[in-house]
Amino acid sequence: MSIPKEPRQIMINLMYLVLTALLALNVSNEILNAFRTLSSSIDKSNTSIDQKNSDIHAEIIANEAAPGQAEKVHPFRVKADEVVKQADDMVKYLEDWKKRIVMESGGYAPYKDDSEDTHFPDRLDNIDATTSLLVEKKGGDTIKKRIEDLRTFMLSQVFESDKAAISPLMPLKITNAKKNEHNPTGDWSIGNFEHMPAVAALALFSKYENDVRASEALVMNKLFEEAHGKDLKFDTLAAVAIPKNSYVLEGDKVEASLLLAAFNKQLKPTIASMSGGGSTKPAVNGVIPWETIAHGTGLQTVQGVIELKTDKDVQRKPFKFEYMVGTTGASMQLDKMNVFYIGVPNPVTVAAAGYSVEDVSLEIPGAVVTGEKGHYSITVDKIGTVQVAIMAKTKEGSKKNVGGMPVRVKRIPDPVAKVGGKISGSFPAATFRVQIAPVATLDNFDFDAKFKITQFDFAVLPKGGDYQGPITVKNGNGARFTENASVMQMMGRLKAGDRVFIDNIKAIGPDGASRSIGSLTYLLTN
Repeated sequence: MSIPKEPRQIMINLMYLVLTALLALNVSNEILNAFRTLSSSIDKSNTSIDQKNSDIHAEIIANEAAPGQAEKVHPFRVKADEVVKQADDMVKYLEDWKKRIVMESGGYAPYKDDSEDTHFPDRLDNIDATTSLLVEKKGGDTIKKRIEDLRTFMLSQVFESDKAAISPLMPLKITNAKKNEHNPTGDWSIGNFEHMPAVAALALFSKYENDVRASEALVMNKLFEEAHGKDLKFDTLAAVAIPKNSYVLEGDKVEASLLLAAFNKQLKPTIASMSGGGSTKPAVNGVIPWETIAHGTGLQTVQGVIELKTDKDVQRKPFKFEYMVGTTGASMQLDKMNVFYIGVPNPVTVAAAGYSVEDVSLEIPGAVVTGEKGHYSITVDKIGTVQVAIMAKTKEGSKKNVGGMPVRVKRIPDPVAKVGGKISGSFPAATFRVQIAPVATLDNFDFDAKFKITQFDFAVLPKGGDYQGPITVKNGNGARFTENASVMQMMGRLKAGDRVFIDNIKAIGPDGASRSIGSLTYLLTN
């Protein structure tokens, strides 16, 4: 407004300003008392929340100590411990700031009796303390960062899936100050603390403490839920009988485990992996049906992993069971073919209907039998036929013949001689010159039978030259080109167009007998 020129008007205006100031002073006193009451109320509320948080923390610790819960609850108890520590540290930090503001405002107010609050400053309306400590000396910036860091830490303690849900509910957060003529940059400290009465600052700090305790409660409750989020909820009980033996003989003891199994009809478990044959169907009322057609004989094992998706994770549990497959009579299955070979172990599988696989054995005159539980290895040493007798232990402990069959005994087929993997024919001269020895291989044979060449004759017909050799190379541990200097000299001169002859090749196999396995002829090329 314009300044009046008349002295009388100037006096009237000044009196109006004084009156307005006096009215404002009265309103300010009421507001200051209101802040004082608000601060005390928030402090009492913080004490109540703190007690509830302590109860939740104690419950998490007790759950960890419960039988069978330690491994599951421990990680969440560790997180809860750290949340409590961080929250306590933050509250202490804010309490220290409140004391600094009081002291900067002139110290604590004197009091008459124990009923009065004693933690407020003598001058409730002091605005210089907050401006100096929190704006000019940048104390507000450190407080802002501590609040942001604590919020980030608390959100990091819960599952990622829960973080998005509780983030909007967490009261501990920083709200940016609005930009205006007085605060053009939107500085948080200026917007919240500049020229703020001391008692209002104390109420604001009590509110921050309340935000800390409320956020602590939010996270502690979520940790308690997460610790038990993996617990399976059961809605059905069923009686289950698990026999100890897949079958028994007359007169044998029959044992079984009888129990109540709890499961949830609403859950849909699946099979993550499975071996041992058979097929499964989708779960019905929480139970996965399994079936198979019995094949083979003897003890069969089925095992795998059941997978169940819960709200929090995927749980996997292994399973295993066995069953016995018998026939209408005793049987023996030769695992390789319908003969026994001399010099190698011959695996067989044996079963007898009505008898446990542990009670079935083989007796073969002229052969060595090793093995157990239906799986045996037969070693023979003479060509011809052996008579296999399948024996079973009776309940009296004696043995009886429950079946048998004749099996032919043959020698292992002759191996084939090769050099560098080739059976005669063309051969690059440069490649042949670096060969070490001929080898004997047994192609298309089911057994792991090794042969070694013990003797051969080596000769060369150079292109346009005279026949050289033969030179006999002999070694019971494996004959090689490199063992004979003359052979090595002849090999060193080999060139395209020469012919190489390897005759009278002899080899010895697992049966120990020496065999003649033919000759090799190569035409060397570029």
